[in-house]
Amino acid sequence: MQPPDISESEWVVMEALWQGAPQTASEITKSLRPTTNWAENTVRTLLTRLVEKGALKTDENASGTRVFSPAVKRETCVGAESESFIQRVFRGASKPLLVHFAQNAQLTPEEVRELKRVLDQSLKNRS
Repeated sequence: MQPPDISESEWVVMEALWQGAPQTASEITKSLRPTTNWAENTVRTLLTRLVEKGALKTDENASGTRVFSPAVKRETCVGAESESFIQRVFRGASKPLLVHFAQNAQLTPEEVRELKRVLDQSLKNRS
């Protein structure tokens, strides 16, 4: 199954649910309000879209209130977003992405070592 195409605003809602689910629309609104200032109707609209896209599933809690939970894993959506980004910005080529990242990111020595370890492991896996 293809991961759902999630907009930037929908991603914010998904992050809240990946961090803790299930949640009601009111709970999500309360947790997002300090950073987004969204009204509950806005959150409900985003939740409806995410359910329609198959990104969320719904249930009822003990008091009969509708609750929302992710239907897809964060890692699945990150992978799809990463692939989409590489296709759009770097025409599908990973090397220019990595070069750009290495030249422009403020990596700590530990992060450089970890990146090198990951790349070395990638080479071993191809052998």
